[in-house]
Formats: sequence, structure tokens, C-alpha cells
Amino acid sequence: MDLDQFAERLNTAADRVGPEVDRTVQQQGRLLRALIMERASGRPGPNVISGDYRGSWQPEPFPVPDGGGVTIGTRAPQGRRLEYGYMNMYDSLGRFFRQPPFPHVEPSVNELEEIIIDPFKAACDRIFGS
Repeated sequence: MDLDQFAERLNTAADRVGPEVDRTVQQQGRLLRALIMERASGRPGPNVISGDYRGSWQPEPFPVPDGGGVTIGTRAPQGRRLEYGYMNMYDSLGRFFRQPPFPHVEPSVNELEEIIIDPFKAACDRIFGS
């Protein structure tokens, strides 16, 4: 391979980095949402009453230079209480609560953290055709 071919190959790869990274990040975001929803489906996570809370977890993609990002979150008011608990506390109405934590987000993030390298390695393989 001569220098011109090598330069062309690098330019082609550079054009593909952003879209591949974005695609991989969005895939991992969908996977994290699924893991959270699975863990918010009963013990040791929170029990399902109506399914509204579990369904409230949504991905919010956002652009970043040469790629993309995603935030997974909920606007449900019970989210923090379910994840972290609300032990031996009074709320603004004076009600006493002894609600233990039912972690479902942190265990999901920890599980994804263990496997997240492989999808990005695969994205590099697609970009550079190794």
C-alpha cells in the first residue's frame, strides 16, 4: 500500500468514526434502559404495581463532536426514593417513611460497565476493517 492509498484509507475511516460511535452509544443506551427496566420489575428492585414507573425510563440522545451521547433517566418522582430509599424521614406533609432502597439503576450500570468494551471494539473493527 502506498502513501496515497494509506491517506485515503485514513480519511475514509475518519468519516466513519462519528456515525459508528454514535450508533454504538445509542445501542448501549437502549441496553442500559432494558437492564434498568428488567431490574425495576420486582425484587430485589422495586415491585411493579402499574408499570408506569418502569416505562418512564427513557433515553435522551444528544450530539457530541465525532459521535453521540445518551442519557437514560426518569422524571418519575419516586425514582430517587426507590433507588436510594427513604429511611426514617418525614416528608413535606409530615408523614413518616421507612422505605428501604431497591437499587435497580446502579446494578444495571455495573453490569453494562463489565461488557461495554466489546461493542466499541466491534465498532473499531467495522471502521478500520481489521
